[in-house]
Amino acid sequence: MTRPRIAILGRFADGTTVTRSRGIVTARALADAVWAAGGDPLTFLPIEGSDWNERMAGIDGILMPGGGDLDPSHYAAEITSDEIYGVDAVQDAVDFSLVKWAIANAVPLLAVCRGCQLVNVALGGTLIQHMEDDHRHKIHPVKVAAGADLGLTQDIVESSCYHHQAIDKLGAGLEVVATSDEGVVEAIKIPSEAWAYGVQWHPEDTFAENEQQLAVFKKFVAEAASFSSRRQR
Repeated sequence: MTRPRIAILGRFADGTTVTRSRGIVTARALADAVWAAGGDPLTFLPIEGSDWNERMAGIDGILMPGGGDLDPSHYAAEITSDEIYGVDAVQDAVDFSLVKWAIANAVPLLAVCRGCQLVNVALGGTLIQHMEDDHRHKIHPVKVAAGADLGLTQDIVESSCYHHQAIDKLGAGLEVVATSDEGVVEAIKIPSEAWAYGVQWHPEDTFAENEQQLAVFKKFVAEAASFSSRRQR
């Protein structure tokens, strides 16, 4: 059986251990999780002005990964925290473009961490620029209201987080489906005719030992496979 092809938009890196200079990267754990769930992860170069109809031909699902911070100007704010890092105008522009294309064209979409925040801002929401008690290197319980839709079989799941920002004002059409004990938004349902969700935590961190986290990827890949089958009819 052919594996569904999952597009992961690459992240710019100033340097890596295997390149002599700047790089385009995908977190290995993220690619491994997609593969373990039955998908085939493909990294795409972020290019402004991309014709997504052309570049996404044959792609069955889109995964927006974590990364640096968004420029606060995208939600009509000035930088108010010294903790803002990794802002890149090209990365922001291409991310927004692909997310909007995926929603408009009803392609299955999973948005992780920065990806989740990006979707919120793309739909008119805002972000907390720096949390008083950030969630870097934090594993904590997340309460899920739509577990089955995310492939989960539990209402509370232990989740690995690495973020210092969070959703503030919710974007148009988004629905909160998971929160932390402190009330931080941990997952959102994205308005789309396809399966489309954002998770603030990093399910790829613990998928190898936590079946609930692998289940998120399995659900996403299954939806991508269904999308592929419908497209080929």
